[in-house]
Amino acid sequence: MNTNINDFEEKTTKDIKNTCLTSNGEDSEEAKLCMIEEEFRQGLDSVKVLGPSVTFYGSARLKEDHPDYIRAHKLSYRIAKELGYIVMSGGGAGIMEASNRGAFDAKVDSIGLTIKLPREQHTNPYVTKEIPFRFFFSRQASMSYVTEACIFCAGGFGTLSELCEVLTLLQTGKIGRVPVILFGTEFWTPMQNVFKEILADKYKTISEEDFNFYVITDDEDEVLEIIKKSKMRNGEDALY
Repeated sequence: MNTNINDFEEKTTKDIKNTCLTSNGEDSEEAKLCMIEEEFRQGLDSVKVLGPSVTFYGSARLKEDHPDYIRAHKLSYRIAKELGYIVMSGGGAGIMEASNRGAFDAKVDSIGLTIKLPREQHTNPYVTKEIPFRFFFSRQASMSYVTEACIFCAGGFGTLSELCEVLTLLQTGKIGRVPVILFGTEFWTPMQNVFKEILADKYKTISEEDFNFYVITDDEDEVLEIIKKSKMRNGEDALY
């Protein structure tokens, strides 16, 4: 029997919390561990039944008239329309909305792995399936667990944190090789210059070969070719 993401009725973070508090007692460490475990379980169970997918990362603050929003929307649309790949994002505004919107416009599943935040985060209207999270670490593990490519657009601290985590997992062999695409040379080339001048050359905290873990490009056709050639992943190579 085949299973797909629509077969899952996700629990809200409140549902998970209440279940764990009922089972383990109010504000206990066991309740917190239960919440983490259940959130991981739900996230991984939901994404591992996806077909081929890509994950977009980027700022929630960029408006729909921003050039990077427009480029992310167009790239996502082409990936969904031409390759038939599902698109995942954090489900919020900005680049996340642009990528979900591209898949939505192409009539392909548009997944939002949303998170509870005090500000900035609301689920964009182009998400066709939402997977809710309370903890960043379980959300990030789910976003990279089965995806065929990680596409990073312009972003802030959160995007850089997610990029560094994926690169660290690749560098240390904790996940199998997954294409990492830094989409937007105007944003990413200066970042790479800092990595090279400070981290690689001056302090030698990373190696030259570490730059082989990603590609910086503005070329949509190149991105599509990278995705087409990427290995199909099912989470078995995600060792963590």
